[in-house]
Amino acid sequence: MDKTRKDIGPSGTEVDSETEEVKSSSVPELEQLRQQLEAKELEAKQNYDRFVRQVAELENLKKRMAREKGEAVRYGNETLIRDLLPVLDNLERAVEHAKGGGNGKPLVDGVEMVLRSLLEVLNKYGVTQISAMGEAFDPEKHEAIAQVESDDHEPNTVVAEHHKGYYLLDRLLRPSLVSVSKNRETKKKKEDERAG
Repeated sequence: MDKTRKDIGPSGTEVDSETEEVKSSSVPELEQLRQQLEAKELEAKQNYDRFVRQVAELENLKKRMAREKGEAVRYGNETLIRDLLPVLDNLERAVEHAKGGGNGKPLVDGVEMVLRSLLEVLNKYGVTQISAMGEAFDPEKHEAIAQVESDDHEPNTVVAEHHKGYYLLDRLLRPSLVSVSKNRETKKKKEDERAG
């Protein structure tokens, strides 16, 4: 015997009561799923809005960083130049003072003063001079342009400095341009080499 109960529906047809119970119980569940879907759609929209804002903020940050970097490169030497202005002032004073006449000593004194102040400013920024005179030739910091025969100096000793070299902290900015000593060649050595 069939245990399913049959009821008469509103249209007068028989309706399976179990199916009706499932339908009636699924309505609240369906409503609950709709609410969950709406909540998730709202959350997704909020997340998308947050994402769009973050992308915009990142783009703005990139633009700001590029602008600041450009300004840093453009005005990076501002402090150095500001510190060099007094040196320029001293040089102008020395020239004005030298125009007043005299034996040239005021000009020499003024230029020496300017040189000292310029070296002080450069030293403040980590620029140091390379000492070369009387030292052994070092290709890491010296550039030889000539060899000079000398009995007074050991071979490969710096005997003349044509321009000074400089370091910026531990990096070589410019090597010293030097002349280096070599032994005098005797006439006998030259004759031996020609004969050999």
